[in-house]
Amino acid sequence: MQTSTDLKNLLDRIDRRGYPAYKDTRGVWQFPQYVLSIDHVQGDPFAAPSKLSVHISGKIAGFPRALYQSPCQRIALQDTLTRYFGRYAGQASFQAKGSGHSGLISVSRCGQQVLERTACCLDPESGNLVLRLEVGFPANGRTINARELEKILFQLLPQCVERSLLYRNLDGEKLQEVANLAEDQQYIRQSLSKLGLCAFVADGSILPRASGVSSLPMGEAVPFRSPHTLSVTLELPHRGTITGMGIPKGITLIVGGGYHGKSTLLKALELGIYNHIAGDGREYVITDGSAVKIRAEDGRSIRRTDISLFINDLPNGKDTTHFTTEDASGSTSQAANVVESMEAGASLLLIDEDTSATNFMVRDELMQRVIHRDMEPITSFIDRIRELYDRFGISTVLVAGSSGAYFHVADHIIQMDRYIPRDITAPAKSEARNFPVSIEPPKQARTPDFDRRPRSSSEFQQGDRVKLKTLGRDGVAINRETIDLRYVEQLCDAEQSAALGYCMVLAQKHLLDGKMTLCQVVDELERLIEAQGLDGLCETRSGIPFLARPRRQEIFACFNRFRGLRL
Repeated sequence: MQTSTDLKNLLDRIDRRGYPAYKDTRGVWQFPQYVLSIDHVQGDPFAAPSKLSVHISGKIAGFPRALYQSPCQRIALQDTLTRYFGRYAGQASFQAKGSGHSGLISVSRCGQQVLERTACCLDPESGNLVLRLEVGFPANGRTINARELEKILFQLLPQCVERSLLYRNLDGEKLQEVANLAEDQQYIRQSLSKLGLCAFVADGSILPRASGVSSLPMGEAVPFRSPHTLSVTLELPHRGTITGMGIPKGITLIVGGGYHGKSTLLKALELGIYNHIAGDGREYVITDGSAVKIRAEDGRSIRRTDISLFINDLPNGKDTTHFTTEDASGSTSQAANVVESMEAGASLLLIDEDTSATNFMVRDELMQRVIHRDMEPITSFIDRIRELYDRFGISTVLVAGSSGAYFHVADHIIQMDRYIPRDITAPAKSEARNFPVSIEPPKQARTPDFDRRPRSSSEFQQGDRVKLKTLGRDGVAINRETIDLRYVEQLCDAEQSAALGYCMVLAQKHLLDGKMTLCQVVDELERLIEAQGLDGLCETRSGIPFLARPRRQEIFACFNRFRGLRL
């Protein structure tokens, strides 16, 4: 291994040469406190920045094992260190000058959720730490400015590492609080099923966000307060006693006037599948980890999906047990989304009527009398919601503001009144008895067929170059195909989209043999990530990209929206 002195001598030699001479810096260099690996060097100052990684031995990093004993604590510590480094990198960025991206120092930008990322990885056995970052190698025009790169690598970067990645320079009490919070959050999530709950919202939580484009908590927002009939008390390992609203398994209806907090509560539940950082306001909003937000999605593709649970006897005679379309309607797409979520292992569906297809959700009694069931191919969700829970064990939390039809089938009814929840199950059920439903329920549905066995496309043969581009949280482009993920609403970070792209490419190259079911393919991807981390998804030679881990539900969603998928 070469030393930092060797690197400094190299920079002296290539100073003021053409930009391609920077390629000579690629390699591994021993610095006093860490090893610097220059994994990929950009082609010119206007190209994507160079990829570097800092490797610190467990002995030098010095983090006590108590901070990362469990996986949830380790992920929380990695997340915190990424945030610390990002803060100092932001202050150091562009202190070195030049053209294009010269002087940039950046790492993953973490949001309010705590995610497992490739940006920072701590080995649970040795305590060794790896942090990945991007650096814009400085140039004047397209001429190397080695003096400025030397400033980055020998002054600014060591300062960032010293201040953010070495335990002796950090606040140990704050790091212990991070580990304790992660363990408390995990305790609640693991306790939900035992308590017969699908979600928990702690008293005092701040659910509203600062604005529609900000995920920060709203100032002077109304703190959440549980109705006494749904109040649950938990004894957490570290925080101790905590109270809040437990949402029982089954069918829960959230109602109320406009702007009273119905969708705000549902949005908090959507993101309750993730742990949140301290100060977010939703630290103790915890949802069943398999929960899926369901909505209509006009225009999405559907590939051989059994939607006969909801749609049958189409006028054109099209088979709905292996339904395929390139341009689904709102009701058809929502039906597919429900069935695909069942295939992905969801045990909780989250639905807002504002983003649903009306004819999928409900058909009132008058409409059913005029247009008889025999003439309507759609079996409404209201007719299957009880069966989904009783037969398949899938609960539903539904926001409704315009139709009272779901009062009849709901187990629990919560009214949001100026952001305060009230349990109105008894009075709502009493009123519902004044509006009896006399239409016959549909016949019991057949169990959906999930035996879909995808095959690889010829363009993904091993060795062929695949062009992969992330489009933020909106999707990912693979070669000439764009996978639209705009309505996969529980994706919270562009790095999750990037990871989904790598999942697709790896599966196409190695897993889609026409013999494994889609469920088995996703199982293999998850086993790979568990064994090798997110790094295992990448076959790139230009450094591991910035990735964040998606759930299996989002991996399924990506496959299901890939128009090039062969089934």
